[in-house]
Amino acid sequence: MANVNGVNNTNNTTSNSGTTNTREKNDALGKDDFLQLLITQLRYQDPMSPMEDKDFIAQMAQFTSLEQMQNMNSSMQMSQASSLIGMAVKWTDTNGKEQTDVVQSVRMVNHQPKLVLSSTSIDLNQVTAIGVPQVVSK
Repeated sequence: MANVNGVNNTNNTTSNSGTTNTREKNDALGKDDFLQLLITQLRYQDPMSPMEDKDFIAQMAQFTSLEQMQNMNSSMQMSQASSLIGMAVKWTDTNGKEQTDVVQSVRMVNHQPKLVLSSTSIDLNQVTAIGVPQVVSK
């Protein structure tokens, strides 16, 4: 079996031109990674001793479980973000300045909730403080 090292490390490679490229490794395996591993395992299995049905079914059950957990996590994040609609939130902008604005709505971008404010949109994890609900005037 192959040895897997350095999941949380950076990977430095040197190209022919002598420049070094640094790439951050992701420390989480997703459902696509799991499926890719399963396909590779099936492709290179010993034809004289193939994977047993129960092993294949167990791996598919793990894949389904992983997918459902990711869906549940996405739903929980969306629920958490939606609960902030009408609330004042504080965050730090790219210049390091603290900003405060009211959450107007929420939208999903790449399976991650974005808080839509009157002046911009931010990630849920950028929020540093939550204020009192704002009264909406008509």
